Amino acid sequence: MEPIDIGLVVSGGMLVLVVLGMRVAFAAGLAGMVGLVWIFWAKFGYDPSRFGKALSIAAKTAGQVPHSKISSQALSLIPTFILIGYLAYYAGLTRALFEAAKRWVAWVPGGLAVSTVFATAGFAAVSGASVATAGVFARIAIPEMLRIGYSKKFAAGVVAAGGTLASLIPPSAILVIYAIIVEQDVGKLLLAGFVPGAFSALVYAALIIGMALTIKGFGPPVGGFSWKERFVALPPAMPIVFVVVIIIFFVYNPFGGDAWGTPTEGGALGAFVVFLMALYRGMRWPQLKNALLETARLSVMIFTIIWGVLIYVRFLGFANLPQAFAEWIGGLQQPPMLTLIMILLAYAVLGMFMDAIGMLLLTLPVVFPAVMALNGGEAVSAADSAFGMSGPMCAIWFGILVVKMAEFCLITPPIGLNCFVVAGVRPDLSVQDVFRGVTPFFVADAVTIALLVAFPSIVLWLPSLA
Repeated sequence: MEPIDIGLVVSGGMLVLVVLGMRVAFAAGLAGMVGLVWIFWAKFGYDPSRFGKALSIAAKTAGQVPHSKISSQALSLIPTFILIGYLAYYAGLTRALFEAAKRWVAWVPGGLAVSTVFATAGFAAVSGASVATAGVFARIAIPEMLRIGYSKKFAAGVVAAGGTLASLIPPSAILVIYAIIVEQDVGKLLLAGFVPGAFSALVYAALIIGMALTIKGFGPPVGGFSWKERFVALPPAMPIVFVVVIIIFFVYNPFGGDAWGTPTEGGALGAFVVFLMALYRGMRWPQLKNALLETARLSVMIFTIIWGVLIYVRFLGFANLPQAFAEWIGGLQQPPMLTLIMILLAYAVLGMFMDAIGMLLLTLPVVFPAVMALNGGEAVSAADSAFGMSGPMCAIWFGILVVKMAEFCLITPPIGLNCFVVAGVRPDLSVQDVFRGVTPFFVADAVTIALLVAFPSIVLWLPSLA
């Protein structure tokens, strides 16, 4: 059996394990190890006496992966971004942000739900994790929406969908993971997430306002705030803006010249600034311990997935599957844009059965080379490309598209992680209630993705300035 055939068989077996309920990290790690043993043993002609040798080589190959990849400096961004979010929560910045959004926006139809979307978008600018954002606002925003008459299903859906914005709006752990897998510039990818993230929030808000205008008793606007009360609510929320500015300045110097520091240094400085704010606002050791423990739990979960999947990715390299897939995609007799849309639809289906990070880690080593080949290669110029953009710009554009698809997967049944988080925080809600509540946001996400595909400048304008 040829290596590529082994790759297809092992990959199919891994997907079966995932569908049956095995965690992605363990399914990928097991599949990668089995695949490596199989390939090396095949090179020995399936000689029974050489099986131990094949196993030894496979174990050494797989054993080199965790340290060599996880020791990458760029991955240190992930725990710092997550820590920023939890410290901001314990500093009271989340409630201050929600209060400011409520006083300024809640007067529009469906205003409290719109305020929740904008507040989650603001918190996403200091939190690198969607699940953390959803969990925080499930405690803050849902009681407020229930109090004025929103259905509990829709209130939960707003929070679960709003939490997905943390996947796009920097600092984003998923964008960092994408940049590392495809070996692209982390700073430019983080910059590229700002405009699409804000655009997604505006589409969510437009959906809510439209529903409020057409559905009787949907959710009344909240008024009665004077201009003085609105302006008074701004200073407590301004630290979030300050932290975002710090991170941006370190990723990209807006005054020209060299950047002031690396994204890793910007994330660490942002975490330190939020830590000082939390101390100033009264955070003590129990709250700090909880923030550190929550950061450690989420970071370990992400790093475990990365470890397992990278063993599988190493096996894919030996099986030559990524190159073969890229050549097959490039040889299809159909418009490249149609092929891209089919790939995005495949992500939508795959996301129903896998978590977002695992899905990206498993697929990108195969899919990314294929998309770059569709555009004309990584070194292609905009004039000679299929999508009208250079190779590096195509990598950024596709990254935002695929991360937006990962957002979509965070709220799709049966695996939608944000929905489980919201249901876990609110005992009065079942997971089924949350899934029903997020259903309208599927339409909003589909519209957003379609517009990002049709108008790449929404994604590429800001990174093109860097």
